[in-house]
Amino acid sequence: MAKQKQNAISPTREEDYPEWYQQVIKAADLAEVSPVRGCMVIKPWGWAIWENMQRVLDGMFKATGHMNAYFPLFIPMSYLEKEAEHVEGFAKECAVVTHHRLEPGPEGGLVPAGPLEEPLIVRPTSETIIGAMYARWVQSYRDLPILINQWCNVVRWELRTRMFLRTTEFLWQEGHTAHATEAEAIEETQRMLGVYADFAENTLAIPVIKGEKTAGERFPGAVQTLAIEAMMQDRKALQAGTSHFLGQNFSRAQEIKFQDQQGVEQFAWTTSWGVSTRLVGALIMTHSDDDGLVLPPRLAPHHVVILPIYRNDEERGQVLPYCESLRRELEAQAYDEGHVRATIDDRDLRGGEKNWQHIKRGVPIRVEIGPKDIAKEGVFAARRDTGEKQSMPRTQFVAEASAMLRTIQDNLLTRARKLRDDNTRKIDNLDEFRRYFTPQNEERPELHGGFALCHLADEHAADELLKELKVTIRCIPFDGDAEPGTCLFSGKPSARRAVFAKAY
Repeated sequence: MAKQKQNAISPTREEDYPEWYQQVIKAADLAEVSPVRGCMVIKPWGWAIWENMQRVLDGMFKATGHMNAYFPLFIPMSYLEKEAEHVEGFAKECAVVTHHRLEPGPEGGLVPAGPLEEPLIVRPTSETIIGAMYARWVQSYRDLPILINQWCNVVRWELRTRMFLRTTEFLWQEGHTAHATEAEAIEETQRMLGVYADFAENTLAIPVIKGEKTAGERFPGAVQTLAIEAMMQDRKALQAGTSHFLGQNFSRAQEIKFQDQQGVEQFAWTTSWGVSTRLVGALIMTHSDDDGLVLPPRLAPHHVVILPIYRNDEERGQVLPYCESLRRELEAQAYDEGHVRATIDDRDLRGGEKNWQHIKRGVPIRVEIGPKDIAKEGVFAARRDTGEKQSMPRTQFVAEASAMLRTIQDNLLTRARKLRDDNTRKIDNLDEFRRYFTPQNEERPELHGGFALCHLADEHAADELLKELKVTIRCIPFDGDAEPGTCLFSGKPSARRAVFAKAY
């Protein structure tokens, strides 16, 4: 009888996907729950991944003409009240500061004292405070466009939290731009969605669907919201980035006005767009397996980890110099507009324990070096994405390391795209739609069909059924062919299909 493979992560994805997700975070040492309700501590390996995301995205933003700035964490409540739809959309998630000092209480401890004249909101997003500053900066069409991004934290008071996916405090970037014309602002909105899609597919190896949100799913206060949607391994959707055309709604509320070339006073046209540490969660759920995290090489803090194997000081003196020279050779190899990132793990741990740590952390390539490998001028290399292992000449491994990393990157994207395509279906029948999203296993209610492509003309006609099935309209995809049909929910004529899915 064949011995059953032991996995590093328990439970497996098939046994309990939500718990598997939490255990991958723990095993990869990415983050842990903090003493503050709903918040997390991002540990060094998780932070290194986020830093790489920041580095790549920041370069892409600057290449499209944007500059970084920083705006206050606190927003006067009156600023939010100026844009009615916006404040209504975020009111339930706002954390509010009402006092400015603490004093000893009558029964011990500390009590808030010194009430503020006006409550301050801990930013859930920054449209209103940034708009107030833009109103100061803009007088003429010559002051436009303003193309600014900021990297910061935001707070949204979530009732149910899950590390990286939904936390009370999270990290993100938010771009905010102001333009002289509607056409320029719309072009900006579309351009930044393209940047996000490029980053998701070519850096994160996550295939995404670009599309427009319906009115009911739109960002509060926006005229149009564009989004990229990805499928996780449990076939749920995850919104991986959004770009909003705000029209003149916020510029009217914040009085961002300018004189055009004819000397006529106009309101600016504005946009906002952002992605967050939720992308780390997307990365985990798209690529990881029952042994832990799997990282696309373009994002991995280390591309190659070298594991020296020796039994005594004599062998150590032979193995370590070999590993060090191999590391230098690898780091001289070009990869992804930089060089191969290699490290040596010579900690005083058993070889098997070190090996499993790097498997669980998702390092793309592991290399074991012992006296026998040195005698053959070779290496023993293992790929994290497929588990393939092979002995090969050192010179060959060094020469092919960059190509191997490209192959791993491409394989992860191809694998994720196949999963999405295999679990996407056109549906034109309500009974079939219901069956597609009804759990077939009472013990595992998260299981369902995947993405459904259905004709839609009246989103409110779908409200009751979608609420019952816990399904949402993800977007109306740009790449979908124009295909006249009949709305599945209202019976009205429909020109296009929308993407429906259960989602995070």
